[in-house]
Amino acid sequence: MTNILITGANGQLGLTFKNIQKKYTNYNIFFAEKKILDITNLEKIEKYLVKNQIDAIINCAAYTQVDKAEDEIELADKINYTAVKYLAELAKKHSIILVHISTDYVFDGTSKNPYTETDKTNPQNCYGKTKLKGEEAIQEINPVNSIIIRTSWLYSEFGNNFVKTICRIGKDKDKIQVVSDQVGSPTYAKDLAEAILTIIPKLKNENTEIVHFANTGSCSWFTFAEEIIKISNIACVVEPIKSTKFKTKAKRPNYSLLNTNKIQNTFGINIPNWKISLKKCLIKMHEV
Repeated sequence: MTNILITGANGQLGLTFKNIQKKYTNYNIFFAEKKILDITNLEKIEKYLVKNQIDAIINCAAYTQVDKAEDEIELADKINYTAVKYLAELAKKHSIILVHISTDYVFDGTSKNPYTETDKTNPQNCYGKTKLKGEEAIQEINPVNSIIIRTSWLYSEFGNNFVKTICRIGKDKDKIQVVSDQVGSPTYAKDLAEAILTIIPKLKNENTEIVHFANTGSCSWFTFAEEIIKISNIACVVEPIKSTKFKTKAKRPNYSLLNTNKIQNTFGINIPNWKISLKKCLIKMHEV
């Protein structure tokens, strides 16, 4: 039996793991949210890991409020960098597998091709910068059997996310406007969680690996919203607008499509198209 610690247990990825854990009888999963375990406290983390004989950590904890991070840089840095550094140090010290979730926002969005794991990073906002610092900390400490998984546009039946927001406002309004010039790929949290639990026993790497995971295919936020409205049979018109007309405090990448060939080829994972996974999620949300 492998003992797994999932940090950020009340976030949408953490809640997704809780929802699917019964299918994975070879794992004994510990769910830790902030009240149970403060991952910015090195001593507390170490005590928890030793006491519960943790074999693998899946770090889902993150400061993800992109615009707010511009004002709360220290807090974002503490969660996205310092805490990650502590987890990496302890993973190395106690020979624990470390799976860390990162983001497409480590890129600047100027590419015209899907980003590979070796492409140059150049984050354009504080959130992206702190997430990149977390990645670099893991690579520098280099615990054995550690992997960084960059993902994008995460959604699920849980927590707050784009899919739930569009469903909610689509029911209240006749017409909504959504940005059409930012392109990427949505990621259904269930697909990501299942992929992670599949690859954990296969992690046999000396140096920290980076892989990308997102559902296959690509879309803009506008196209994504249109598909949500269409599948859900909501009577609302979605109109495209340019990102310049939709002001946000933090700059977003215009293009953040992730190339997922590496994770598929290395671990034999088949990733569904984003439209297929979106329909599955909406069915679970009773929107279809």
